[in-house]
Amino acid sequence: MFKQHFLLKGKSLTSLFGILLLVSCSPSSQTTAAGNLCAPEIAELEFGISSSESQANLKQQWEPLLAIMADAIGRPVNGLYATDYAGVIEAMGAGKIQLAWYGGKAYIEAAKRSQAEAFVRSVNADGSQGYYSHLITHKDNPILENIDIEAGNGDQYVIENAGDLTFAFNDPNSTSGYLVPSLYVFAENNINPNEAFDELVFAGTHEATALAVANSQVDVATNNSETLKMMEQSYPETREKIQIIWTSPMIPTEPLAYRSDLPACLKEDIRTFFTDYQDSEVLAPLGWSDFVPAEDKDWNPIRELDIGKQILDIQNSESLDDAVKQQQIEALNQQLKALKTGE
Repeated sequence: MFKQHFLLKGKSLTSLFGILLLVSCSPSSQTTAAGNLCAPEIAELEFGISSSESQANLKQQWEPLLAIMADAIGRPVNGLYATDYAGVIEAMGAGKIQLAWYGGKAYIEAAKRSQAEAFVRSVNADGSQGYYSHLITHKDNPILENIDIEAGNGDQYVIENAGDLTFAFNDPNSTSGYLVPSLYVFAENNINPNEAFDELVFAGTHEATALAVANSQVDVATNNSETLKMMEQSYPETREKIQIIWTSPMIPTEPLAYRSDLPACLKEDIRTFFTDYQDSEVLAPLGWSDFVPAEDKDWNPIRELDIGKQILDIQNSESLDDAVKQQQIEALNQQLKALKTGE
């Protein structure tokens, strides 16, 4: 019997600061040597942090950078740590945060309905601008006897033996923890994970799925290269218990985004701070070396993945008749064409 549980059911942010008045100002009114402050009516900024790890870990990693940013732009920057990805999306849509760090999937949702505008993307400590989704299992799990680690064919084993396995995604708005494996592992192989597994759980964060595997609570889980690399430093004993069995194509690194209706001068101050910032001591705990300018279209590959998964889900649906399937797929193909042509 299929059983679906939630190890961690996130809630949207519930105690956020009120909506701040956003007023326009020209780029010429940025902070000057005389001490004039751009958009002084915005007394402080609320910065949403997506829930890739526990709040305690995220605060330790982010607070030094936010404190330095506050000094640079002349006002407090408060970190708000959501319990799920949707909390950050909803908070920006309500005007309760002005900036956020998103995963790719969460960003395209926020851009669509929460006025999010990407302005920089992170660069990994090794200089790369991408990361990978993984399927992981415990190093002592007997299923490894049937998986070729060098070939990374654990996805095929999972597909063929799903009915005997317990499996964990992290969050439905996660790129590496849901969207990418949902498309490449399941949808492209005509597998519905909601029906395929003996037990399916949504653990909430990448850290939670890693711990679920390390503690043998599930057979297989999703994760990503960034989280596993950071665990080598933070939780080396836990990381030692984890074996990667499948790796995705490269995923673009995460965006930082602000609300599109922030004053132009404040956007410029924020953007300049990040593009100029390179303090390795502060960025290393985040797994980054610096930031590069970015724009919304940089995440079109994620949008294409999302549309591809929707098309495959419709094709595999047993509740839709052929005419409805054709209509919905045609509409999605038009969206895909518009993305690729820039129309």
